[in-house]
Amino acid sequence: MSELLAFMTLGFQHITDPRGADHIVFLLALAAIYRFRDWRECVWVVTAFTVGHSLTLALAVTGASSLPTALIEFLIPVTILITSLENLLVRDGRTAVWGRRYRPVFAGVFGLVHGAGFANYLRSLFVDRIAVPLLGFNIGLELGQLIVVGIAFVTFAAIDRIIRAAVLAASLPNPDNAPRLRTLGVSTLVMAVAARWMVERIPW
Repeated sequence: MSELLAFMTLGFQHITDPRGADHIVFLLALAAIYRFRDWRECVWVVTAFTVGHSLTLALAVTGASSLPTALIEFLIPVTILITSLENLLVRDGRTAVWGRRYRPVFAGVFGLVHGAGFANYLRSLFVDRIAVPLLGFNIGLELGQLIVVGIAFVTFAAIDRIIRAAVLAASLPNPDNAPRLRTLGVSTLVMAVAARWMVERIPW
């Protein structure tokens, strides 16, 4: 197996490993506001997240930047909580500040934090050359993230249909609000999980 493919596999496994659930939960928080038809916008946001953590990874594995592990582990759920809170507060992306165009920047900045978490895992694996391993790892991460988001989109679409059917069956108004109700439910659950992780990881 080539070095590039080996690190692609490693990156893919790292993002899809249940033991790295905080990164998966962050992706769910990012994707929660989107409908299936918005997949292109969501892909841009996920890619911005990749760019952000790729930058931090490069700085960390070359020794140009180093942050305390305890602080990073605490800040990761902070990013999840803030993303979920934004999902709850911004009802209509079209009327939000900059029409949601700020979200890739938002994801990229938070990607810097998550990249530092990846770096603690990767630093011991890079010995001499780092360009090929770093590229492979990031490609694997991106592929894994897109698969996680794709599964989330299918699941969200199914939940939307169930909610809409339940609203219609109960003769309640506004059945088309199903995506918003699902966003509220997912974001609230994710926020609760992130808050628990924050409490568990307080570094002081």
